[in-house]
Amino acid sequence: MRRRQERRDRALSAAVGALCRALPPPARPAPDTLRRARFDRPQATLDCWRLLYALLKQIHGSKWTESDAIDNQIRFVKSALWYHGYDRPELYQLPSDGSAGSRELLLAFSWLLHRHSLLEQLLARNRVKTGDETSVCTCEDDLPSSQKGTAEIALEYGPEDRVDVRYLQWLNGRLKFQWRSLLAQHQEQCKLLHKIHLFTSGSHTDQILGHLSVTETDLVRQPENYKQLLQLLESETMQLEAFLEWKRLEPVYWQWMVKTREELQKEGFSTAAKKIQESAELKLLDLTCLCAPTKNKMHGLCRLVFRSKHPASKTGFSRSVSKEPVSAVSATEVIRDLQMREASLERELKQLQEECRQRLDEIAEGLDGVICISP
Repeated sequence: MRRRQERRDRALSAAVGALCRALPPPARPAPDTLRRARFDRPQATLDCWRLLYALLKQIHGSKWTESDAIDNQIRFVKSALWYHGYDRPELYQLPSDGSAGSRELLLAFSWLLHRHSLLEQLLARNRVKTGDETSVCTCEDDLPSSQKGTAEIALEYGPEDRVDVRYLQWLNGRLKFQWRSLLAQHQEQCKLLHKIHLFTSGSHTDQILGHLSVTETDLVRQPENYKQLLQLLESETMQLEAFLEWKRLEPVYWQWMVKTREELQKEGFSTAAKKIQESAELKLLDLTCLCAPTKNKMHGLCRLVFRSKHPASKTGFSRSVSKEPVSAVSATEVIRDLQMREASLERELKQLQEECRQRLDEIAEGLDGVICISP
């Protein structure tokens, strides 16, 4: 009996250790932090808040610093978890000084780990990129259910529960300005990438690529930088090895957490709820595939490849760098698909605006002594 318990303890220690090593270095906690949080020790509370803060900041692509005040970190974590659909009220009732609640924070971390594939997201986001890539999406997926109603939440918790229309107009103008600045920066980046790909054409050992990327060009100009790149690749390799070990030992971790069955069942961790959810998602996926037109949709990161020998498709998106023929799509095709989608969204926007005007007219008819001017 004692040997069996010792084996379980060793397996649990290995699982928790692999989980911590699979997390990115800036947010990597000590294994003892998770063990203390499991027993709701107050000593682990601040470390758990910092862990969630660092992870959620990386998921949202934002910068974070350890010097941020703890109350700001807690406020961000609560709002980010609400945004992702975590509706357990006990977490939002935790004090803002970080004095208690390590067990609740461990539940929230486990929920992200299970529901949102936390490790997979972080590994994909922090992957060392040696080639020039861009994000391509020709799908027409709707917003996740957790993102719906974000505007209502923001308005509900506004200052003194009042929202000034002029403030919303100012925000809209600021958003448009930032969007134009972002677009200008992206266009400038594309011009520089085109120059690098054009001037290094024929320099790559892989004839399918033909040209060098920004990283490869920088290594040619400054060969001493290869040491830093090698360190990043070694760190990523260790993370991937830890992730593989975690996937092998993952059931041990969840067995260690089923001991909190009541809390986990509330968050959809039960086996029955998981099976129902997976079955429903598969049915919806099948229905979407049957109803969707037969079209080559792309989603995710693709490598940019410059093609000078084929005028019809000078720039392409390639998913592979092997010497075998690869499936690629030209930038012209992607632009055409996005333009069609833009036109569809414009028509939908105009329809919604017209419905809003009609609704406002109906409301205005019921107001006596009030003059309403349409925007």
